[in-house]
Amino acid sequence: QVQLVESGGTLVQAGYSLRLSCAASGRTISNYVLGWFRQAPGKERAFVAAIAWVPWSGNNTVVADYLKGRFAISRDSAKNTVYLEMNNLKPEDTAVYYCAAAAVSRYGVNYYVTEDKYHYWGQGTQVTVSS
Repeated sequence: QVQLVESGGTLVQAGYSLRLSCAASGRTISNYVLGWFRQAPGKERAFVAAIAWVPWSGNNTVVADYLKGRFAISRDSAKNTVYLEMNNLKPEDTAVYYCAAAAVSRYGVNYYVTEDKYHYWGQGTQVTVSS
């Protein structure tokens, strides 16, 4: 069992940067793929980014194509925490951001881009970007 708690969401102006944190407890995150999803008002939850640790190659990451260049995911295994760095924020980035965890499997990180791959979810943190 893994418990996930997101933090860092707030109201910011367009163009600003923000870093979200997801603290995991219960199990070490090295055994899990960690992902970020977001749900904008009136829309379905969408994939943002995921990170997996592979013994022979280190951290492997994937970011949604439409967010590449602005968003990045990282993890601090010592703190059992995963981060989402968001730069040059836009009003369309306004959403509730969710952290999720999936048990590591034989598949690469690119496999973990849909909700059904994840078993554990946080409660979400609100990010609002004003124009």
